[in-house]
Amino acid sequence: MPLSDHEQRLLEQMEQALLAEDPKFATAMRGADLRRRYRRRAVLAGLVFVVGVVLLMTGAVTQVIPLGVAGFVVMLGSAFYAVTSWRRVPPTDAAAAAAAGGGSGEVPDISPGSPRRQRRPKGPRNSGSFMERMEQRWRNRRERGYGQ
Repeated sequence: MPLSDHEQRLLEQMEQALLAEDPKFATAMRGADLRRRYRRRAVLAGLVFVVGVVLLMTGAVTQVIPLGVAGFVVMLGSAFYAVTSWRRVPPTDAAAAAAAGGGSGEVPDISPGSPRRQRRPKGPRNSGSFMERMEQRWRNRRERGYGQ
């Protein structure tokens, strides 16, 4: 639930007063920026991925199998680390506002963990087996004249 303008002004005044009174405590309470941390982890994993590609190609060219395998394992591990780090990046304030209906013009986050992601309702299927559905699609295409 968003704060009203009056509440936001009061909160900003309180933050400024706290910052003026005890800047060390205010910076400690502000905390680390999670977006920056996870983005940094993803970039680092990308660089390690490139190192893995170099190891893999060096192993392939020199025909040293353990080096190529090690390069592949490094690539695989860094790719997994990058993907898991990137998924943890919280949405920006503008994207969160757009997802909540703020309409700032930015694209809302529809990542797998996002509550905005549309999912199919779980219920009984109404159109029979896979083959029946494919045959129905084929008949529909033939009737419309596609593929001629």
